[in-house]
Amino acid sequence: MFSITKAVCRNAFLAIAFLAPLSAAAQEACTTYTVQEGDTLGGIAMTAYGSYNYQMIFNANREAIAGNTNSLPAGLQLVLPCKDGRLTPDSELSAVIEAETKKQDETRDPNRPYLPPLKFVTANDWKPFTDESLTGGGIYVRMATTAMQRGGNDRDYKIAFVDDWGAHIDTLLPSGAYDVSIAWSKPDCSKIDMLGEFAVKMCTEFEFSDPIYEVAYSYHTLVDSKYANARAFADYAGARICRPEGWPTSDLEVEGLAAPTVEFVRPKTPMECAKMLLDGKVDLYSIEVETSTANFEELGATDKVLLNPALATFNTHHFVTSRSNKRGLEYIAMLNRGLAEMRESGEWYDIVATGLAEYNDAKK
Repeated sequence: MFSITKAVCRNAFLAIAFLAPLSAAAQEACTTYTVQEGDTLGGIAMTAYGSYNYQMIFNANREAIAGNTNSLPAGLQLVLPCKDGRLTPDSELSAVIEAETKKQDETRDPNRPYLPPLKFVTANDWKPFTDESLTGGGIYVRMATTAMQRGGNDRDYKIAFVDDWGAHIDTLLPSGAYDVSIAWSKPDCSKIDMLGEFAVKMCTEFEFSDPIYEVAYSYHTLVDSKYANARAFADYAGARICRPEGWPTSDLEVEGLAAPTVEFVRPKTPMECAKMLLDGKVDLYSIEVETSTANFEELGATDKVLLNPALATFNTHHFVTSRSNKRGLEYIAMLNRGLAEMRESGEWYDIVATGLAEYNDAKK
């Protein structure tokens, strides 16, 4: 298990075609699969899981696919997790979490000095990542709270849900009301001259943890949209692009897609974007492939939309603190130490897999 989970931990970006025709024999969940010529992650996911949402395959094979920026090479060995997230049929979800928690409990110093709890803030309605209805507050909240008890850390914490993402950045972190927000995409700050005002602010006024998760952003259109056949980002010129409030647009800005070339529409929630696309109020809906896929499945509208087969942008998600917080870098270092241990032990993957399993079970 550890050889696989070490692969999971490596930070990587992947640029692939999502929906290319399948040329391989049938792929099955709970197996190891040898890639055939012409395979794509999206196609493999559809055959193995009945959905183009390939994120679970990506989570289990980060190291193996990291350098394959345009296509999967024939002969590559991929772990296809079970539908509930287990890496093999005989493995057990949450086993690593339980073992690491027991180890922490056994080594905790009962006489450790008191330190004030670290104050986290996040928001609801971003399943499976953050939501009060989910176990532990969702995958990202569990990562944050677990990291505070790993990597030599033993720090208390408090979690608050403030359902106004903009307020996290504008007020709550800079004022010191909270220490860390869970979680944000990091702009490409090396291209700051191409970024919009919000992305520049994130680059210059905030500090980011190491990546906690990597996601591909999908591009959905209606089946009959003139943008359905886009094969370059420039083909989206003139489009109305829906990204919910609080989600970044910097990945598009560095591709030349910013006002006035395109119009961004920014409702409060991802589901609003999905509904706006179906109602013809926007031309594109772009967000994490897991989220968009789940939205259209919930609406029973998967036959009405198309996922672009050629274009994707990629984002890493991070914990964020304000540079005005005198202890902000200390908190980020603590979280990074915890994350590093969690990735090495396999606990990171266990949290992701159990969180996704809970979310997928709830949709049935």
